Amino acid sequence: EEAGAAVAAESSTGTWTTVWTDGLTSLDRYKGRCYHIEPVAGEENQFIAYVAYPLDLFEEGSVTNMFTSIVGNVFGFKALRALRLEDLRIPVAYVKTFQGPPHGIQVERDKLNKYGRPLLGCTIKPKLGLSAKNYGRAVYECLRG
Repeated sequence: EEAGAAVAAESSTGTWTTVWTDGLTSLDRYKGRCYHIEPVAGEENQFIAYVAYPLDLFEEGSVTNMFTSIVGNVFGFKALRALRLEDLRIPVAYVKTFQGPPHGIQVERDKLNKYGRPLLGCTIKPKLGLSAKNYGRAVYECLRG
């Protein structure tokens, strides 16, 4: 229960350290809440925590803001050995705030001249320990599609 509450707090209004601005406002309306915990069947010391967030926590129409809030720093939370996001349910009222792309998938496929297969994207990070040669190769393959 303590770990679930800590994840809910860290991914909404909490920080790993106490800051002087905490006392300047009431954060209750923005706090994530861990409302249910259940053990993982057949796994010792593993649990599923259900966390709910108030919509006021998120900027309307911003997928980036929502995901950064939910999965940002919390995955580096040292109080837990492991953490995994398995399911995310977004209320229809919030989904309706997303504008969507300015044009559809067909325009993207026409621009790329790629049809009949998924379109994928990736970010190559140098921190993966690739040599310059292999990094260049990975970038080339990614851009080549």
